[in-house]
Amino acid sequence: MRILTRYILGEILSHTLIGCAVFTFILFMRDLNHILEMVVRNSSTFLNVAEIFLFTLPNTFKVTIPMAVLVGILLGLSRLAADSEIIAMRASGLGIGYFVRVASVVAIGGTLLGLVNSIYIAPRANRAILDMQQELETSQASYEIQPRVFYEDFRNAVLYVQNVRGGTGASNWDQVFMADVTDPGNPIITTATSATVVNDSPQELLMRLRDGSRHETVAGQPEQYNISTFEKTDLPLAISPQSEMHLGRMDTAIYAMPMDALVERAHGPDGRRFLLELHTRLSYPVACLVLMLVGVPLGVISRRGGKSSGLVFTVLLVLLYYILSYTGIALSRQGKLSPFLGVWMANLLFAAVGSFLLWEMASGGRVLNAIASLLSRTPQPRLPVKANGTHLTELLEKFQPRSVRIVSRGLFPRLLDAYVVREFFGMFLLVLASFVMLMLVFTFFELIGDIVRNHVALVTVGDYLFNLMPSMVYAITPLAVLIAALVTFGVLNRNSEIVAMKATGISLYRLVIPIVSISAILAIALFLFDDYYLPAANRRQEALRSTIKGRPPQTFLHPEEKWIFGQSRPGEQGRIFYYQFFDADDNAFANLSIFEFNPSTFALSRRIFASRAIWDERTETWRFNNGWVRNIDGNNSVYSEFKSTSFSEIHEDPGYFKKENLQSQEMNFSQLDSYIRDLRQSGFDTMRLRVALWHKLAYPLIAVVMAVLAIPFALSMGRRGSLTGIAVAISVALAYWVVDGLFGAMGNVNYLPAALAAWSPDVLFGLTGGYLLLRTPT
Repeated sequence: MRILTRYILGEILSHTLIGCAVFTFILFMRDLNHILEMVVRNSSTFLNVAEIFLFTLPNTFKVTIPMAVLVGILLGLSRLAADSEIIAMRASGLGIGYFVRVASVVAIGGTLLGLVNSIYIAPRANRAILDMQQELETSQASYEIQPRVFYEDFRNAVLYVQNVRGGTGASNWDQVFMADVTDPGNPIITTATSATVVNDSPQELLMRLRDGSRHETVAGQPEQYNISTFEKTDLPLAISPQSEMHLGRMDTAIYAMPMDALVERAHGPDGRRFLLELHTRLSYPVACLVLMLVGVPLGVISRRGGKSSGLVFTVLLVLLYYILSYTGIALSRQGKLSPFLGVWMANLLFAAVGSFLLWEMASGGRVLNAIASLLSRTPQPRLPVKANGTHLTELLEKFQPRSVRIVSRGLFPRLLDAYVVREFFGMFLLVLASFVMLMLVFTFFELIGDIVRNHVALVTVGDYLFNLMPSMVYAITPLAVLIAALVTFGVLNRNSEIVAMKATGISLYRLVIPIVSISAILAIALFLFDDYYLPAANRRQEALRSTIKGRPPQTFLHPEEKWIFGQSRPGEQGRIFYYQFFDADDNAFANLSIFEFNPSTFALSRRIFASRAIWDERTETWRFNNGWVRNIDGNNSVYSEFKSTSFSEIHEDPGYFKKENLQSQEMNFSQLDSYIRDLRQSGFDTMRLRVALWHKLAYPLIAVVMAVLAIPFALSMGRRGSLTGIAVAISVALAYWVVDGLFGAMGNVNYLPAALAAWSPDVLFGLTGGYLLLRTPT
């Protein structure tokens, strides 16, 4: 192999590998938190976590390998064209066919790798995912009861515990309330002063209740009421099987079928969907070849644009290819196109366009000349370089004399700070815009089937993507800070500019001040952005996403939350409400039961039932209709019926029951804090929301942590280029998101306090960055 061929292959391959890493990271990041929380909730081992990550990668590679080949060819050849190396090669007699042959080595390699992945690896990985999903569904669920929360995760039972105390091999509960809802209209109530709980089997808890009572009515005969008291009794509590266990997007059986079974089913009844899957497994790997045909001529002609034009071409071509691909598949599923034409339409069109562009380039046609002329008009920012040295030398020459410079060395900002900040901000904005653009493209790919199926207007899709963009900016900003700091200091170090700065007496700690300061400003901006603008945008995009998905308008109430704790006042009885329906518009209950109890012992003192309860605006009380009331004193009780009555001591107004089911990202910090207090008063589980509350403070500060962490990594890379910096940045970012997701999941399932779960990643990565920075020679 000639030296020139190895040189071009190295340029293309390096960009291909980086592109594959970036695209895989973006796609993988969306499911990361869900996977980690599922793993933590089911007490999985580290080996299970590693297996889940490995098994989900092949499905991601099916999409990212063709994209990586395209970005490698476009960016690699664009870089050569920008440095006029393509012109020199063509002047030496190398035609366009030579570049096609070199690029085809990478394209053929990507095609073969994609075929092996799509035909052999991905189906087996999906089968392993299905097996693991089934195993986790039957495994012991990690369960820890939180006090003052209604738990409906048990089979035919609702549990409320006033206080929880830890013990050796067991848990101790105080003031226990449990309802057996096997017959939801006639619940059996058990209360106890205390209980000791142990795991009796993988899916069952055994409660030893003390000093309690059991209350049971006969369906349709409320006057028949049985009360049994006990000093000690054992009661099993079965945990419901885990539901909606999804380890990935491809956990459907058809994606796990081997090729021979797929071919056999494709010729049977309902064979269209199997035939579509068969063609899809072959078409995406072949996309490497057709994208190469388009990428080579476009990469060769982008002389002025360089990598920036290559990146723009990559996004546009990937967007166009997958729009055609997903549209064709959607039309094939609807029977409007044959499976072959629907799946292969994008490949056929791109192959035709690529062949035409290559023919134009070989014959000196006018189409490529017009594209090249358009690119040459794009203004490119260029830093001034003097004949006697670089712009950095000019800046250093403007510094004050040595004696004065020693006195003013700590001043901020200086010309050198402006230079570093300008380099940092340029890279930061480029990375942020690129990642947000790619995430929008991937989101569009995900929704294209729903858009075609539900005939959604493009204006609605554009509105959704516009309102989705702020959340992406919020999520990607720390990663952009990390990459920008790595690349900026990496380039300064590679060009020996760090050495020149140190030679003037400027320490490394002084150099990092502008980057850390800008990162701190960005952290404050992120918090304010999340507090003032982001919640409204998230509410809007969630509503638009439901429209695109064809879902009915979502309710913002808790229709499933039928157990609620009453407002507690000193000296009053405790009160629990249970209802089968609440009309928030008319302020009316259907089949409402109220359980009043002694707060110290949780012994029932009164039970009220009404088939209907309506709020009276005039008297500001509830009017109970067609029901009964039973006053309870130990084993004795007094029963009476009523047609219509009211109880003035029941002071909870309708607004107390209208609990909005808002997501944490749809509220700012103060709104979420107030929402949590309101839900905790009513007996709802707020652990997940409390983790999200602390995360609103912790996440913006990770921008500062990433800046501190990036600098020692950048200086340790030596003279390796910016691509190495991007690779390091992706590794560090992936490590952070894994740790952050893991701690967040542990907080969500009550393994860690909310504050510790949210702040631990910041503390761990901050200490690591500070330690590495202190060890770096200054």
